[in-house]
Amino acid sequence: GGKDTINTTIINFNNEKMQITWATRELFPNENVSFFYTFGEVKHKVWKPCTTYLLDQDYNSGCLFNTEGPTLAISIRNSNGSEELFFKRLKADFYIKPSPPENVTFFWEEDTVTVSCNKPERNAWCLRLELQYKSKFDKEWQSRTSKCCSIGEQGFDPRKCYSFRVRLRRLVPYCNVVKYSSDWEAETFWMNGTLLDSCDDDITPQSTTVIVLSCLLSVLLMTLILLILLCKWQRFQMSVLPAIPDPKYPFADLFNDHNGNLQEWLDKNDHMVLQTRLEYEEPESITEAESQQDDNSDKQEPLEKIFTFSGAAENNVGKAAEIACLTPAANTMAPFPGFHILMNDDTYVML
Repeated sequence: GGKDTINTTIINFNNEKMQITWATRELFPNENVSFFYTFGEVKHKVWKPCTTYLLDQDYNSGCLFNTEGPTLAISIRNSNGSEELFFKRLKADFYIKPSPPENVTFFWEEDTVTVSCNKPERNAWCLRLELQYKSKFDKEWQSRTSKCCSIGEQGFDPRKCYSFRVRLRRLVPYCNVVKYSSDWEAETFWMNGTLLDSCDDDITPQSTTVIVLSCLLSVLLMTLILLILLCKWQRFQMSVLPAIPDPKYPFADLFNDHNGNLQEWLDKNDHMVLQTRLEYEEPESITEAESQQDDNSDKQEPLEKIFTFSGAAENNVGKAAEIACLTPAANTMAPFPGFHILMNDDTYVML
């Protein structure tokens, strides 16, 4: 009874290859077991040793061999084959894992699609064709099952792209004791009866253009916002920290036109100030004389008398210039129109 309690995994690949595995590290720790098998009746059995082992950390954990009949007996023994550790008889046909469907075709008619494949030569009634599909907007597969080897489904939206995949399933318990299904056939993509490489191919160039334009508009908008913020920052900076005027500009002609000669620059400015005063005072004197003529028609004074103030101003300016040309005493203040100049012992001019 102990020999039948070992769990094994048995797979008959399309009734062509047998694969039997066991948990060697749990069942036979630190022991490299051997495997034997035979097909047919027990009384005529001829044990064959396994030639293709499956390994788990260098220990034998399974065997792969050809399927030679419907009945099978297996034996797991110690490393030299002298002691049997496990024995089991089974029906190889109850462990069939079918191959993927072959020559799968899709037939579209409006919103209905019919999927079919080649019919297997043996035991087709034991197989079911399973169809799964989903659109690019679906997260889960939708599944339909039908007899081998055709299935139809309706309700497909011609504006959507769909993914399809199919496989064969073995009936349980009539044909198999284990629910084995084939591997999925290669996934295909369809839209309104047209085969596509992928569902990403239905993205129109217009959508790409819209994406590019949206990106460009976003960049332009961000640039405009940055320019507005920069202008506001400059205004704020000017209001908080106003610009300090450079003092060299009011005296630019002193260094550019007179090479720093202060006396020459003062003489020129003195003449300009005097001329400006004369130009400013003459119209006032003339206006005053005219008003006096209008008010006192019987009193006429000479025009030369009107300019008495102007002449006095001119004489005063001349006297100031003469005083400036004299050698002043130490710490003497030399007055000029619009300026006060301090003269030290060495006759240096200090502004």
